[in-house]
Amino acid sequence: MQNITELRTSLSDNYTKMKAGKMGLNVGKELANTAGKIINSLKVELEYNSMMDIKEEIDFLKKSPKV
Repeated sequence: MQNITELRTSLSDNYTKMKAGKMGLNVGKELANTAGKIINSLKVELEYNSMMDIKEEIDFLKKSPKV
């Protein structure tokens, strides 16, 4: 997973798999929990950058190039 777009796609795929019974709920919950931690770390970075007036892009938040 290289960026937020891929994370979103992965979460959507996991939801579909859980709904179809192809992924255990415990596994799905742990993957969602980990994704939440990744997103929260991005929020901290964004807040820090804002407070420090840093205008640097965060690579993980960039969309992947369309193929």
